[in-house]
Amino acid sequence: MTELTLTNKMSNAEDAETDAESAEVKHATTKLDFPDWVRATSPHLAWDARHHKVLFKRLERMTSRESNRLMIFMPPRHGKSETVTIHYAAWRLERDPMLNIIIGSYNQKLANRFSRKVRAIAKEHKLALSKERFAADEWETREGGGVRAVGVGAGVTGFGGGLVIIDDPIRGRADAESAAFRDKTYEWFTDDIYTRLTPDGQVILIQTRWHEDDLAGRLLKHTDGDKWDVLRLPAIAEEKDELERKPGEALWPAKFDAKRLEAIRRLQGHYSFESLYQQNPVPKSGDLFQRSWFTKYVDSRPTGLTWVRGYDLAISEKTSADYTASFRVAKDRTGNYYIDGGIRRQIDFPTQRRLVEDLVRNERDTVHYIEDALHGRALYQDLKAKLTADRARLKSVRVEGDKYSRALTFAGAAENGLVHLVRGSWNAALVDELSSFPKGRHDDQVDAITLAFNAIEGRKGKGFHAFD
Repeated sequence: MTELTLTNKMSNAEDAETDAESAEVKHATTKLDFPDWVRATSPHLAWDARHHKVLFKRLERMTSRESNRLMIFMPPRHGKSETVTIHYAAWRLERDPMLNIIIGSYNQKLANRFSRKVRAIAKEHKLALSKERFAADEWETREGGGVRAVGVGAGVTGFGGGLVIIDDPIRGRADAESAAFRDKTYEWFTDDIYTRLTPDGQVILIQTRWHEDDLAGRLLKHTDGDKWDVLRLPAIAEEKDELERKPGEALWPAKFDAKRLEAIRRLQGHYSFESLYQQNPVPKSGDLFQRSWFTKYVDSRPTGLTWVRGYDLAISEKTSADYTASFRVAKDRTGNYYIDGGIRRQIDFPTQRRLVEDLVRNERDTVHYIEDALHGRALYQDLKAKLTADRARLKSVRVEGDKYSRALTFAGAAENGLVHLVRGSWNAALVDELSSFPKGRHDDQVDAITLAFNAIEGRKGKGFHAFD
């Protein structure tokens, strides 16, 4: 007997043993309905919250094919991805190893992460997986089913979907406010994803409602024959609540109680909280800031705080050009913000460079942020080489998204009375500009404060990327 023949026989024997073990495990677990299965599969996770139970019921309607289109709107960090995209997908595949599942998200990396978690559960449950196709973006069962993971914009040619799960098609506020991105997402779904559905294929869309015209909003507006089952679960109960909660009651008190949700609401403001946490996106109200939000003043700068200064550098010193603006912002332990040191001048590049250098050297309790754009990059590189002991307090930052989106978090804090101005000659001009934004002629002061404010909040991944 040749070595190759012996190896093949051993391999076939191992495969037969694996198949027998897989069949035994599959026979035991596929008898369970999804709620019992998920509790047995991941007992370390919390599955008995009220919103999980109503979610299980909606998923059962998909399993029984009472419904073939399901939208799930829930706040961040409330278990929707873990429940649906990961565990429900794994359970469906275990019940039907010939099922092809498409998992889509805002980028390939997140879609692959979901796919890996589904695959890990499948392996743990001894589902027979193909050795030829085992990548995170596409893997198969031996019976021909499997998972294809795709990010927004990616095609899925050659792969039919019996179950499509779109989870978090929007990355963040900047994308949500971009009409171009919303168009791209909708066209990706209609042209690349929807066309891959099998005749009896099902679709689950899971997301927080970022915008009136997000993917869910547009699909509901243009149903074209699809009848969507919609589950909307706001973080704070309203009238006629799906879970029969009393108005004001939290969705998941064990994780996000009313006190914590109120703190989030105070920080985010009405526009963001209504969309992300209440699943009730509202239209923009025109002017973002109201003059009445800026009535709290302190006579002197609070001590003992770490300050962050943001800059908006104008290109020209002509009378008609924008101003160079700079402000510093600090946050105390109680969540109050202080704005100090307002500067607004029409100055040329050499004067800008001297100004920033002097401020970095003299403001020892302040970290300085310059936007990595236009001549800000050149100014940053020049000063970084020139400064020695002080260079660690000079940072460059790349911003994304439109000005309105970047200012939303600051607006939320101002709306909730958390912003205090240190008295100075710059106060009136700042409040005038804020109250006319975004329709006003100038926005340099808003940009400078927003840069500093978002640096304090560490808004990485949300249009703000700092680096040395």
